[in-house]
Amino acid sequence: MFATVAASVAERRARRPGDDLVDPADVVMDRAVTFDAAPEAVWPWLVQLGKHRAGWYLPRRVERFLPAGRRATRQIQPRWQHLQAGDIIPDYGGRHETFRVDRIHAPDSIVYTSRRGRTDLSWSITLERESVTPARTRVHFRLRMAPVKHRWLATTAGEFFDALTIAGAAAGLTERLRDARPPTA
Repeated sequence: MFATVAASVAERRARRPGDDLVDPADVVMDRAVTFDAAPEAVWPWLVQLGKHRAGWYLPRRVERFLPAGRRATRQIQPRWQHLQAGDIIPDYGGRHETFRVDRIHAPDSIVYTSRRGRTDLSWSITLERESVTPARTRVHFRLRMAPVKHRWLATTAGEFFDALTIAGAAAGLTERLRDARPPTA
């Protein structure tokens, strides 16, 4: 049901857009997922992601346990396709928590920033077309944080919840990409 979200060693070592925003970082969490769709097909889904927007994609098997009003959309919504630097997106992390779009380069990357207490965050989403199979896209998610008072907690419990939420979103996005494709003859 859930996709693997493990980033390779090379992906973890690579510089990503937004790495300069929280540098040095006390904690870095890297996830990566491959989708059977070109970056142009994946991009609109990622642009509209977020609370009070398209939602956080989960697979049907999980969403059926959520109230209808809390389920993520299953279509690309034109009203959420105009994300720009400076936009504020509410976050599920708390009642008043938000992410700010720091930079956006369609269809390659989105970088968000946030502050949680005294901790600065950057969250980048990077899309790369696979060289071997151009109709596939590797999406890399990187969360950087500093200062982090309880690094052990962030790198154990935080890593677990990050992996779980990205795996759920990857499974939900995989369903949506599959359902959005025109049927083949």
